[in-house]
Amino acid sequence: MIPVNEPLLDGNEKKYLIECIDTGWISSEGPFVKKFEEMFSRYTGVKHGIAVCNGTAALEVALAAIDLQPGEEVIMPTFTIISCALAILRRGGIPVLVDVEPDTWCMDINQLKGKITSKTKAIMPVHMYGHPVDMDPITELAEKHKLYIIEDAAEVHGAEYKGRKCGSIGHINCFSFYANKIITTGEGGMIVTDDDKLAERARLHRNLCFKEGRRFYHEELGGNSRMTNLQAAVGVAQMERIDEFVEIKRRNGIMYNGRLADVDCLQIPVEKEWAKNVFWMYGVVIDESTGVDAERFATDLKDNGIATRPFFLGMHEQPVFHKMGFFKNEHYPVAERIARQGLYLPSGLTLTEEQISIVAGAVKELMESD
Repeated sequence: MIPVNEPLLDGNEKKYLIECIDTGWISSEGPFVKKFEEMFSRYTGVKHGIAVCNGTAALEVALAAIDLQPGEEVIMPTFTIISCALAILRRGGIPVLVDVEPDTWCMDINQLKGKITSKTKAIMPVHMYGHPVDMDPITELAEKHKLYIIEDAAEVHGAEYKGRKCGSIGHINCFSFYANKIITTGEGGMIVTDDDKLAERARLHRNLCFKEGRRFYHEELGGNSRMTNLQAAVGVAQMERIDEFVEIKRRNGIMYNGRLADVDCLQIPVEKEWAKNVFWMYGVVIDESTGVDAERFATDLKDNGIATRPFFLGMHEQPVFHKMGFFKNEHYPVAERIARQGLYLPSGLTLTEEQISIVAGAVKELMESD
């Protein structure tokens, strides 16, 4: 079976983990945490990096940093992982949804203006599957309405928007280092920002809101989302090779595009002229005219020894949110279509050119037979 993803851990990961164990620095107090924060923030091009235990925690801490209040709204795409809506709801906020673009699968910026109300506090663009959101119109709207921008950059380590790294454009921005991300710490996340006050609040809220100089005195309720020195040690080793990893991802994506460009009824990833796509996951969308949906296509590929994963199901179609009274009778046609017709192919860093050829060949053969 050709897997969807395998992390590449053949650098200094083991060496640095042994150093943590030999020195006894295994908690969040160890030196690798600060080093990882500095390396990642410098790479992204921002002033502050605040490491946390996972990407969901990064979103929650970022929302705490902007002091999202109960009843305040955050505009986000329906097509994303549930972490985005979950983080908003846990602060008592209200997620407000927009559809996504049919080619990039990123937030449809044309729908943003109509969703802004007096209760809107922030916009949360999600860079999708390696391709950036068109950020300039979002920035203009945010400035006009005095809104925060929280970039969810979990899937775009190294991607660029008009020459700027994704995750460096918003006011406070979030990354994930889950095992399938371009660099990984197993679990883990990072908040990055140029804003000193937001950075201070993020550090406070990831660490139970302990006050500096008076540790067990609390003026706010925070959470414990600290990253361990063990996680950060792996992160430092991964950061030493991030440029290499990004190039592998881009090479694989371009190879797939070359092999699948002539397949009728199959939409493949794009790269807008203002974007650097890192092809975090290589997604394809099957045209409905074929009569084949993603679930059936995934089964056929599995029978050929190829693992896949489905696209996200939109937040407006999640039963849990309907039970809570959210998003009833809301429809977002692009998100609905690609949720049913989209899947991503093997995309890991260990993927070989031969495996890409096998996968592309199987996709072609199945599409032609259908």
